[in-house]
Amino acid sequence: MKRLIFATNNKHKVQEVRAALQGHVEVVSLAEAGLAGEIPETADTLQGNALQKAQWVWERTHTDCFADDTGLEVDALDGAPGVYSARYAGEHCSFDDNIDKLLAALKGKTDRKADFRTVICLIENGEPRYFEGRVDGHILTERHGAEGFGYDPVFMPDRFAVSFAEMPLDVKNSISHRGLAVAKLKEYLEAK
Repeated sequence: MKRLIFATNNKHKVQEVRAALQGHVEVVSLAEAGLAGEIPETADTLQGNALQKAQWVWERTHTDCFADDTGLEVDALDGAPGVYSARYAGEHCSFDDNIDKLLAALKGKTDRKADFRTVICLIENGEPRYFEGRVDGHILTERHGAEGFGYDPVFMPDRFAVSFAEMPLDVKNSISHRGLAVAKLKEYLEAK
């Protein structure tokens, strides 16, 4: 089975991706790979950040690896928070801080359309390759559900009547931005 280091310290992301790639790829977290330290995220695009994070792992291990970057793009906020989604409320903010800031920014707005985009950068033998997933939906006026992480409690995907945080993990993985990007990664790896 192919072994890939996933360039993240986010336990929730590792859990989601492992579930999606189970039986096909051994997903190794940064901690399991013995890697510590802050991974830079200074690019101004999702693709740039994904590449930067994957290169950080590759340069230290010369082991095939992948990284992702995800952005929530809200129409009424001109695409914000976008590439800054994880630190929308400032450095070292919590998921709740980000949601609070988002809900405050949308207070009184009727256009709540948004999309989630994930870009995965896979580095094999030093060569990057990209996979993207996108899901359209809208931002709820308050939190719903206790599952998931990040903006999941306030994001409701189109054609569903529940937020990501109210969905079982297998359902979320089958339709989410990250799930779609991981499915493309899986398809690529299976075709090799």
